[in-house]
Amino acid sequence: MKLKFPLFFLCCFVLISLTTNSCKKNQQDYIQTLITQGKWELASVVVTHYTGAATNSMDTLNTTCDSTQIFKFNTDKTCSYTNFDCLPQSVNGHWSLSADQLFLYADMVCQDTSAAKSSKPFQTAKIINLGQYSLVLQTGNLETYYTPTQVRTITQYGFVRVKSK
Repeated sequence: MKLKFPLFFLCCFVLISLTTNSCKKNQQDYIQTLITQGKWELASVVVTHYTGAATNSMDTLNTTCDSTQIFKFNTDKTCSYTNFDCLPQSVNGHWSLSADQLFLYADMVCQDTSAAKSSKPFQTAKIINLGQYSLVLQTGNLETYYTPTQVRTITQYGFVRVKSK
């Protein structure tokens, strides 16, 4: 009888320990891990013009650019972009994700050929697709609700992962 009482408490302690350890949550952020592993090389830029839900025109940009454009995200929340808009430049900034992790915010200031001035192209970018090998961001008029006559322009950037060496 004396042995059963301590044995019962020992079994309960082991059971509680196993349950507690198996329920611990991993604090690793999967989206952040995907973004920060490797560099992202620009594969395509498509600009779409809308009126309401109707597509007016679609333009594919960067088709003649011979410079490699790289978007790099670091774990310390800094980022860099080289050769934005096919111009020889390297810019740095900071990045963050929205609370729901659907939007990327990057404060990099890039030189832009279309406007011949500086811009923040990824100040607010909607994450359309993020996988192990691809990242698709949309910028521009990203309103969820719009009127049937509202003119909108959305730029979609497609990136592929390049392994870091």
